[in-house]
Amino acid sequence: MKRVPSRFAAIMAALMVFAASFTFSGQASAAPSPAPSFSGVTVDGKPFSSSSLKGKAYIVNFFATWCPPCRSEIPDMVQVQRAWAAKGFTFVGIAVNEKVPNVKNFMRQNGMTWPVLMATPELIRAFNGHIDGGITGIPTTFVIDASGKLTGVIVGPRSKAEFDQIVRTALSAKAAKK
Repeated sequence: MKRVPSRFAAIMAALMVFAASFTFSGQASAAPSPAPSFSGVTVDGKPFSSSSLKGKAYIVNFFATWCPPCRSEIPDMVQVQRAWAAKGFTFVGIAVNEKVPNVKNFMRQNGMTWPVLMATPELIRAFNGHIDGGITGIPTTFVIDASGKLTGVIVGPRSKAEFDQIVRTALSAKAAKK
């Protein structure tokens, strides 16, 4: 049996506690910075790399199937994905403290069509430095515009209208770049 590093276990425990007592919801949009590079394997067993998203706007969403605020925003995210995918947008999910069969079942039940990776210490580390204090709750969402800049971090669930506005703004970086 593989031993889970204690720091990773502590991070996961903190995320679970925060999600269970979730009351804070906020958004930060600091000065744009280069999006973190990351890679892994999707729950479907396919290799995935952020480099495949060059020129696209995307949202990296740390979530869990057992997290009520995460579950509440998924139907809106599914609608946003359908509406904006053809225009160069996608979500990328990072499932926190989960088992692959549970995530695959959740994706199928909810119509999630975007790539989902299982959280690893490397994935968490790639994003932790882009939010004060690191990722301390879920859902935590990182917005990357079409020019490859990290433009916002969101803690807490969002509605379809809010996601639509975020995606519209993220895609506009592509138009402005031309």
